[in-house]
Amino acid sequence: MTPPPTDPDTTAKPNLHHHQKLAEPSSWITRFAPLVPRGGASHGRVLDLAAGGGRHARYFLGLGHPVTAVDRDVSAMADLAEEDNAEVTEIDLEDGKEWPFKRAGFAAIVVSNYLYRPHFDGLIASLEPAGVLLYETFARGNEVFGRPRNPDHLLAGEELLDLARGRLQIVAYEHGIIGESPPGVKQRLCAVNDLDLTIREDGEPGPHPLAPEPHLPPGPDGEDETC
Repeated sequence: MTPPPTDPDTTAKPNLHHHQKLAEPSSWITRFAPLVPRGGASHGRVLDLAAGGGRHARYFLGLGHPVTAVDRDVSAMADLAEEDNAEVTEIDLEDGKEWPFKRAGFAAIVVSNYLYRPHFDGLIASLEPAGVLLYETFARGNEVFGRPRNPDHLLAGEELLDLARGRLQIVAYEHGIIGESPPGVKQRLCAVNDLDLTIREDGEPGPHPLAPEPHLPPGPDGEDETC
């Protein structure tokens, strides 16, 4: 008897290069990480949402930020949970409950390769003044390249712009085919919660650099060593 055909997506050999890439922080996240404030009520705390192995939480922790990493399976972050200034929390973000984080609780929220629209408002509400939203995930057109293919799991055109418009200052936005391995279609957003903080006479928020200077980790005395 001939066995039934198998789904090539579930039997394909693992792409080791792809998994290695996912162990590294996203270039979009590292590019705008210097915009994340270190002061404020949260003392610079960064939320890594649907963190997976915690690659972005680890990155920001290395920069001296306290971090909160959240996923429904945190087994890949057991070592991170042992670090000072790191909180690792197991939460099913799609269990139908309300957004689990307090208002203005984070200096930055990082979302990478994850989409759950019911929590869009919660993301913005949990940014402290001058807090940064760094968001990137797959968009319509990605079905040509691979998973996800379900349109419910893909951003519509300018959807991240619509999320931020009128609520956050949009510093940078991209939508297109990424030149990474594997290729795909993504939207990427960097936006800052500072529309109400402007001191300009015209009411416009002050601009931010598109290529901000990177911060170095704090020195032994706790001071930022960026020159």
